[in-house]
Amino acid sequence: MTLLVHMLACAFGLGSWVAVNGLWVELPLIVNTLPEGWELPSYLTVLIQMANLGPLLITLMHKASPGRLNERAVIYAILSIGILSCGLLAFFWHQTSIVAGASHSTAFFIITFFLSLVDCTSSVTFLPFMMQLPAKYITTYFIGEGLSGFVPGVVALAQGVGMAKCVNATQATTGNHTGGNNSFLQTEYLPPNFSTQVFFFFLTAMMCISLAAFIALNRIRLPPDENLMAGSMTSVCSGLDNPAADTDGKDTKCENEEESHTRPAPAELNHSVYQLTFIYFLVVWVNGATNGVLPSVQTYSCMPYGNLAYHLSAALASVANPAACTIAMFFQNRSLVFLGALALLGTGFGSYNMAMAAMSPCPLLQGSMAGEVIIVLSWLLFTGTLSYIKVMLGVILRDRSHSALVWCGAAAQAGSLVGSVTMFPLVNVLMLFKAGDFCNTKCPL
Repeated sequence: MTLLVHMLACAFGLGSWVAVNGLWVELPLIVNTLPEGWELPSYLTVLIQMANLGPLLITLMHKASPGRLNERAVIYAILSIGILSCGLLAFFWHQTSIVAGASHSTAFFIITFFLSLVDCTSSVTFLPFMMQLPAKYITTYFIGEGLSGFVPGVVALAQGVGMAKCVNATQATTGNHTGGNNSFLQTEYLPPNFSTQVFFFFLTAMMCISLAAFIALNRIRLPPDENLMAGSMTSVCSGLDNPAADTDGKDTKCENEEESHTRPAPAELNHSVYQLTFIYFLVVWVNGATNGVLPSVQTYSCMPYGNLAYHLSAALASVANPAACTIAMFFQNRSLVFLGALALLGTGFGSYNMAMAAMSPCPLLQGSMAGEVIIVLSWLLFTGTLSYIKVMLGVILRDRSHSALVWCGAAAQAGSLVGSVTMFPLVNVLMLFKAGDFCNTKCPL
């Protein structure tokens, strides 16, 4: 019975962020089809921030009418919406319509918003439900939550990416030209190992597994000695990425004796005003960089090196996030000096990524294997280092007080919002970043 509950808890956690993470790792194939092209990630970051209306609404309902919200019904609803949205995405992701005289991916944007709403709202509904189970099962839930980023990344790596080739566009219009002077090269992308539609069906299956696990957890009967709430537990990884999960009005203070021994001594929690300011600044900075600023320009940073470089950067970064969270659970370093130095290192990698995006479509070492390897490693290390920092900052503030963790969530959301809203006009209005074409872009040697 215990093993079964562990498996169900893990499968339930898998549905928390699998849809949004799946969208990010599939972007290297989508950007070559949808009319927004390289601007697509900047739209995605804004849509995800708009979807935070879901957890905000849930939190306000908890505050206005404590205990009256049926969390089970909400979870059933959001998982059902997630399954429906993933299924619709498989059929309509490439459908476009004319808006303001230009072609736009309206179906993709609308469905993506609902998927983001599902995943964001899971932050404030899944964890309170899991709090009804003993703490050992909550740990397994967090493992499943980490797999929601790892599994899509691995599947995307198996999917591969369509390699580009250059073809002469005059081949299809033989007879209309008398010479070869009017011919031009056109980029064609070879198909991946399986299509984008199949990948979205995979995401639909993951959401179905999560819903089935939730139904089973509601029906299963635990032994009498386990049918008690064994204290509470705070998320390490997702509690930082989605700190609103701890702001739903429930009391998450640890009351059992065992956890009291694992907490640091009060002296370690006595941070000065300057130290707290530095901590919250890091929260805003790291979340702004990882959730808003850099994702908006990842296409401009990676695509000049080829579809494969972008594909590996997106997929491996998705794997690096849960890997960094796992490392942080076993190797914790709360030194603010160390975290500050690590933030500088991660910012350095992010600065390189931003510089390559600004130089698009002709970044450094374009067309060389060294350039591709460096950009992939830079994105991998950027995501890994800053993800570790997010975890450790959350651990520090969690151990300080419940209100400190609430403010951590507010700072994280503020950083993400400012980052995405700032980058959107720079990419889509001022056009500071230039897209290129694999076959027709001529870069100086």
